[in-house]
Amino acid sequence: MTDVFDTALLAPLEQLGRQVLAVLPDMLAMVIIVGVGVVAARASGHVIERLLRLVHLDHLCDRLSINAALVRAGVKSNPSSIVARAAYWTVVVFAAIAGLSALNLQPINRVAQSLLAYIPHALTGGVILVTGYLVSNFISQGVLVAAVNAGLPPARLFANLSRWGIQLFALAMALEELGIAASVVVVGFGITFGGIVFATGLAFGLGAKDLAKGFLERRLWSRERDRLPDDLRHL
Repeated sequence: MTDVFDTALLAPLEQLGRQVLAVLPDMLAMVIIVGVGVVAARASGHVIERLLRLVHLDHLCDRLSINAALVRAGVKSNPSSIVARAAYWTVVVFAAIAGLSALNLQPINRVAQSLLAYIPHALTGGVILVTGYLVSNFISQGVLVAAVNAGLPPARLFANLSRWGIQLFALAMALEELGIAASVVVVGFGITFGGIVFATGLAFGLGAKDLAKGFLERRLWSRERDRLPDDLRHL
């Protein structure tokens, strides 16, 4: 009876205890790594925000109309806080991946390596999206001012089209960088952009055919008038 009790109950408990004791140092190392990483992330975020405020990044972004673009996007934080927060979460993610790797478990190690290899692509995709959004707002304002100065009635439409086009292009580049259906994104973007260009050209051609006709007639008539007389005579 005692042998049955030892075999059925005590042996599994002893094996479980040995496994827990074997994993416990690795778990303790993971907790220490993550804790140190969180502390380092907070310190780095605070230092980066202070440095950016010292170099007057917020004032520079305000002069470049970046703050206005962030407000239109619903972002109430200033650029210094955004960069500091991004640095904080970057350090936290790296600390979490390092902590998972400390467990020395093959499935978790493979997942951690995959995440670590994917982080540069994710950062690049985020930079592309942010840059595309800021550039689209800057170009849109320039197009709006130029269209208003030229007296074009659909000035705001041209500005919106330029903004959407640049943002769509940035989105396609970011998705391609992330490896999310790269071929489908490229083909879809090419078809969409080509369709927009074709539709715009067709609408402009049909709507301004009289203007184009008058312009060509004036140009051809001026060339005919300025052409030198022919000095050749029949014999």
